[in-house]
Amino acid sequence: MSERVVKPVGRGFLFLDSHPAGCARVVREMAAEVPSRSAERRTALVIGSSSGYGLATTIAGLARYGIDGIGVCFEKAATARRTATAGWYRTAETAALAAELGRSWSFVNADAFADTTKDEVLALVAEQLGGIDHLIYSVAAPRRTDPSNGETYQSVLKAIGAEHTTKSLAFDDGAPVLQDVGIEVATDDEIAQTVKVMGGEDWARWITALQERELLKRGFSTAALTYIGSELTGPLYRQGSIGAAKVDLEQTALKLAADGVTAMTSVNGAAVTQASSAIPGIGLYVSILHKVAGLQTPVQQSIALWDQLTGEAPLDLDDEGRIRLDRWELNDEVQTAVRSQWESATAENIGEVADAAWFLAEVRRLYGFDVPEVDYTAETEVDVAWPTATTGA
Repeated sequence: MSERVVKPVGRGFLFLDSHPAGCARVVREMAAEVPSRSAERRTALVIGSSSGYGLATTIAGLARYGIDGIGVCFEKAATARRTATAGWYRTAETAALAAELGRSWSFVNADAFADTTKDEVLALVAEQLGGIDHLIYSVAAPRRTDPSNGETYQSVLKAIGAEHTTKSLAFDDGAPVLQDVGIEVATDDEIAQTVKVMGGEDWARWITALQERELLKRGFSTAALTYIGSELTGPLYRQGSIGAAKVDLEQTALKLAADGVTAMTSVNGAAVTQASSAIPGIGLYVSILHKVAGLQTPVQQSIALWDQLTGEAPLDLDDEGRIRLDRWELNDEVQTAVRSQWESATAENIGEVADAAWFLAEVRRLYGFDVPEVDYTAETEVDVAWPTATTGA
């Protein structure tokens, strides 16, 4: 047993420890958002299942349609100095949820880019599921080692073509601060490396590996989760190095479709995630968006995704064949209101223009803090075991 009081210690939007009870409670709150549906048994493989939209998609599929599956993520266990990562605790609770619902789920903690991981996961698919109906790809990573050549590539968050300066939200002792953040221009090599990490190559490798082992069920479909966002964040995100990777992801979907695979990208709306909170300007943008229009939660959007993938609802596709779950965000009226607030934001009025307190609380929730009904003064067990496989009814 290793119990202790866990406090939110960190720098900026990055916390060094996570609260196990808070993370578990967040999973239960997400599951409570999901109205269940009865449907035939389906199976899914979720790559990136422990955080952000990957976690929301896992919980929504499990709680709404009783989907059996396998989740892949890369998390760290507790040490003598630090708690486990938030994703570790969320995964443990998601497995407990699956067991309570009588569903079959296994979670593999390994580098999704590695061929050894693919071999391990696909062996589990064959043994436990017999094949896959759906593959959800939701990976955000700083680096990737290409199994074909052993070379490691680094992703960067930089502009393309010209330097860019953006307004950005920070906090000083809990008080919101408006900053101007300069964004460097990416070199051609940095762009290429970012595409290697965050583009569609690994997604396609997963599909190929499943095909070679004849593990794709009749009617199989796959969706890679992506984001487009506003013109306000475009120069850094969609028109930046990350955007180049997102374009590659979309091109990969078209190539897979041309080869006979039902493959699409799913364009999700803005959300507070561990990945997005690190991007300059996104915190300010999302906090303004929340203030003027509210947000559809990742779970709400994931429910819509599963409804479309299962045929419960028609596919909502744009002209480029992408599932659009972000129409609420990019509505002209919403974007006009967001732009007005963005342009009027100053160091003096940032607390009124943006919902900054909400944003900070949401970031803390990512690590299990500021969650209702959790006693943060009490000692909690931080050494939580990685979940064993659950067996469906």
